[in-house]
Amino acid sequence: MRPGYKQTEVGVIPESWDVIPIGMAGEVLGGRQRSPHYVGERSKYLRVANVFDGFINTDDVLEMPFSPAEKQRFQLRDGDILLNEGQSIELIGRSAIYRGKPDNCCFQNTLLRFRAASCTCPEFAQVVFQQYLRTGVFASIALQTTSIAHLGAGRLAALKMSLPPKSEQKTIAEALSDADVLIESLEQLIAKKRQIKQGAMQELFTGKKRLPGFSGEWRMKTLGDLFSFSGGFTASRDQLSTDGHCYLHYGDIHTSNKTFIDVRSEYQEIPKLDIPLKRVSTVSLLDDGDVVFVDASEDAEGASKHVVIVNPDKTPFIAGLHTIVAKSETNELDHRYRRYSFQTPAVKAQFRFFAVGTKVSGISKTNIAKITLPLPSVPEQTAIAEILSDVDAEIAALETKLAKARQIKQGMMQELLTGRIRLV
Repeated sequence: MRPGYKQTEVGVIPESWDVIPIGMAGEVLGGRQRSPHYVGERSKYLRVANVFDGFINTDDVLEMPFSPAEKQRFQLRDGDILLNEGQSIELIGRSAIYRGKPDNCCFQNTLLRFRAASCTCPEFAQVVFQQYLRTGVFASIALQTTSIAHLGAGRLAALKMSLPPKSEQKTIAEALSDADVLIESLEQLIAKKRQIKQGAMQELFTGKKRLPGFSGEWRMKTLGDLFSFSGGFTASRDQLSTDGHCYLHYGDIHTSNKTFIDVRSEYQEIPKLDIPLKRVSTVSLLDDGDVVFVDASEDAEGASKHVVIVNPDKTPFIAGLHTIVAKSETNELDHRYRRYSFQTPAVKAQFRFFAVGTKVSGISKTNIAKITLPLPSVPEQTAIAEILSDVDAEIAALETKLAKARQIKQGMMQELLTGRIRLV
């Protein structure tokens, strides 16, 4: 044990810190249950849908009647912390600080309110709650009887937390707030870069804006003019491992934000299927430049999900179940241009038009072949793709910085909330 530290039920902390129930650090109160039959003055109220991790959305606030006594009891004050009382187990306890005047705003019973006592800095309590969410502490005390878990005012109030002197609480909260400012600035910059990219795509892929040195009419081609289509090899997720040949599962296309897979650089992360290649049709083996579409989605928007294969080494790569493989029939479409050409609103709208189904939207090889694509010359395609690739590289670099900033903040929280690093 380091000098000046003590062992407690929440771990080793500085001797000057206390361990108290959250209910002693502030008042914990559940919200009022919604009742359509009650008659009274209507007030705005917040629900689970309004509270995110560190952010409260007041743009979509409903109203319901409250009596004068209820309004006094459930009205929010600046600095109150709202926590999700009922939510999926991994999100239970998601919290944010309410900022602003009471403004006639109350909260529903799907939320819990923590109002800090004089010994507690609200910003410090919010940091503790965020850490309890991320480390599963809230999930460990929640009551789960269905798909929805309940935190419960009593269980939250009884949960222990370490509490430094108030001046040190403020110092810790301020240090972590500085980290949040950096994270938020990176998030905003990434969002701005993505908007710039979308605007550039809208202009460049419709011919509204031409790059210097290019002119001439664009040709309208159907995907059937450019590609031949085939299906993938059927295998379940349970059959995949780290051994065998690379296998593209349709679920990995749905969950990825990337529009291409570089087999050489991503080889270790790609799932493998351990079967002899002679069992797989050659049209289901993915070559450099192949485009792989999903043939089923939970919604029409997902019907256009796809990836372009970057595989110059001809590494065996098997297209999987619920995929449609598009192989080039001509040299009219630049490989890098393909990474962007199917993302335009006009092309996505065609995918939505041809998608069929109720609970699951599906698209067939026949219908994909009907989708039209405006094409400039190959040199102009290459120039357009280079511009967008540069933007993608900037976004990727910023995302790396963002991930690093989030890791640093998590490390800071772990060190500061246990007192292993002191700022006083």
